[in-house]
Amino acid sequence: MNPFRQHLLWKLLLVNGIPVVAIILIIWLALEGLATGYFPKPLGNIPVQPADIPQTVITSIHATLIWASIAALLLGFILSYLLTRRVLKPLSQMNAVSRAVAAGNFTTRVAVTTGDEVGQLGVSFNHMADSLERIEQLRRNMVADVAHELRTPLTNLRGYLEALNDGVLLPSPETINLLLTETMRLVRLVDNLQQLARADAARTSLHREKLVISEQLQEMLTLYRPVIEEKHLEVTTDFPLEADSVQADRDKFLQAVRNLLDNCVKYTPHGGRIAISSRRRDDGLQILFCNSGPAISSNDLPLIFERFFRADRSRGRNGGGSGLGLAITRELIEAHGGRVGADSTDGRTCIWFTLPA
Repeated sequence: MNPFRQHLLWKLLLVNGIPVVAIILIIWLALEGLATGYFPKPLGNIPVQPADIPQTVITSIHATLIWASIAALLLGFILSYLLTRRVLKPLSQMNAVSRAVAAGNFTTRVAVTTGDEVGQLGVSFNHMADSLERIEQLRRNMVADVAHELRTPLTNLRGYLEALNDGVLLPSPETINLLLTETMRLVRLVDNLQQLARADAARTSLHREKLVISEQLQEMLTLYRPVIEEKHLEVTTDFPLEADSVQADRDKFLQAVRNLLDNCVKYTPHGGRIAISSRRRDDGLQILFCNSGPAISSNDLPLIFERFFRADRSRGRNGGGSGLGLAITRELIEAHGGRVGADSTDGRTCIWFTLPA
């Protein structure tokens, strides 16, 4: 038997047994006192000494009480043992599963057979294991994605530099431009990773001020105007007066907005539509970035804010990116005490965040 289970089992049995023994001892002493008080005089012509009558009764009572106590203790221990084993079985299973999870096996789960507190603990334990498995998978994907992001530009740089060094390729503006392009890819990846690290620490360095949302969005749209015109995108905005201001850190707010606007511009097809709006809700102010285009699958939708996640893993760098923009946005918004979310149906995807009022 598992030492943990055996130790706890006997501890519980001892806790149940001590009150039973105490009750039997109290009954024993109480009956002895009552029997002595009931027989103060001899009983008629029965040839028994008066002093022996109470002792005889007490002895008889003691004998009966001993056998009744043994039967009660035996029955109590059997029932307690069976009940305790039933209670400890899922705990023992959780112990085994937790050891497996600690060893790196995130696929094992606890079998939940009851709806009591132990069963609820098993459900919570399984939810924790699911989260750990998902985080571990995302970590592995992140390592693979970082390696993938670094491999191609580094390979290209190495190839061109070796060719230049061997004299196979002569220096030219085209070659230098290619080398600069690959270098800038590496710089952008490092910048994104640095932004993510800063977003993680944003909770301790917020400088909130009143911001007019329409003005901030207009600045961002001005920056993206050339790309918007090149793709012939239709951009509409809707910021009602009651939902056009928010208390937030300006730099971090603009970074989150820029990431979402960049996401819309990048994935909206040629001639598509982008709609940016705000509205007041019970839990604060919500800003939505909606764009037309292919819908995101329901399986991928909850994961789009994870680091390095890509719904289309075959997408190239020129059309994709590092997969860090939405993760950075989530960190920045949660640092303000807000939350993020997304919906995607019928050729329309909306990514939104809500900030406290």
